[in-house]
Amino acid sequence: MQGHKIGYRRVSTVDQNTARQLEGVQVDKVFEDHCSGKDTNRPQLALCLDFLREGDTLIVHSMDRLARDLRDLLKLVKDLTKRGIVVEFVKEHLSFTGDDTPMSNMLLAIMGAVAEFERAMIRERADEGIAIAKAAGKYKGRKPKLNPSQADELRHRVESRAAGESVRSIAREYGFTPQTLYSYLKVKPDIPKEEAA
Repeated sequence: MQGHKIGYRRVSTVDQNTARQLEGVQVDKVFEDHCSGKDTNRPQLALCLDFLREGDTLIVHSMDRLARDLRDLLKLVKDLTKRGIVVEFVKEHLSFTGDDTPMSNMLLAIMGAVAEFERAMIRERADEGIAIAKAAGKYKGRKPKLNPSQADELRHRVESRAAGESVRSIAREYGFTPQTLYSYLKVKPDIPKEEAA
């Protein structure tokens, strides 16, 4: 019996769109995370890995969408293929079954290392740009998603939430991660004098 084709998509923030990932690829079910690749907490990936069965195929847009780094990539692919699950990467045109040749295993390692290097270079360039902007007094940081009164409303909602309502579900409703929500709860924003009066 032929297994299911399961798609996994990931973008780094809730604002990013996953539409281009797996575009035109036929899958039976898709799992989608909105979190950084370096984040160990990827709830939809965990659900996806639990859902997959022997004979299924996991289809991912590219290696860097699946794994945090090279070590994570190699472990995920090895664990999945050991379970009889095929892993396909669309962008790299690579497929792994567990019966792979030394050449395909080398390609996995090389392409994974290149993806990790690219991410490191992007981070380095971003950090350099931020450092230059800070030195010039032009860096303001990321614009807050909520204004002070919205942040107060959020804080009140979390403190008085109904039984069974989780912080995660509230964060999802506002369109950001629990970590972002906690940052709003930790620091009470300054309310402008005209609002405080």
